[in-house]
Amino acid sequence: MLPAVHRMRSSADFDSAFSGTRGSTRRVQVILGSQSESTLTGPHPVRVGFVVSKAVGNSVVRHRVYRQLRHLMHARLSFFDDGDLVVVRAFPAAAGSSSAQLGEDVDRALAKACAHRSRAVSTA
Repeated sequence: MLPAVHRMRSSADFDSAFSGTRGSTRRVQVILGSQSESTLTGPHPVRVGFVVSKAVGNSVVRHRVYRQLRHLMHARLSFFDDGDLVVVRAFPAAAGSSSAQLGEDVDRALAKACAHRSRAVSTA
């Protein structure tokens, strides 16, 4: 279970995250953003949000995918820095996937997003 302090709930956080770098696979997309320094008043933990649309399946399927992704991201929280905003978006192919398959895709998408982030930082 993802602790409440690590859950992204406000639309402003989602907006900030969606301007970040992206990494995609067939089943998921991971978007890495960070809060601006002006909005941080102290050390804020990483916050994770999830997007599982109706295209993924009916309510039962969407919630199963959401729970799988939430569990996978809990195990990966130490990978991120304080203040990071992470959005995990599920694609329809995630519907019939096992947790192991989703985990591989999350790791690949994270690696791609981090590579894009490091390229963006090095060119700035």
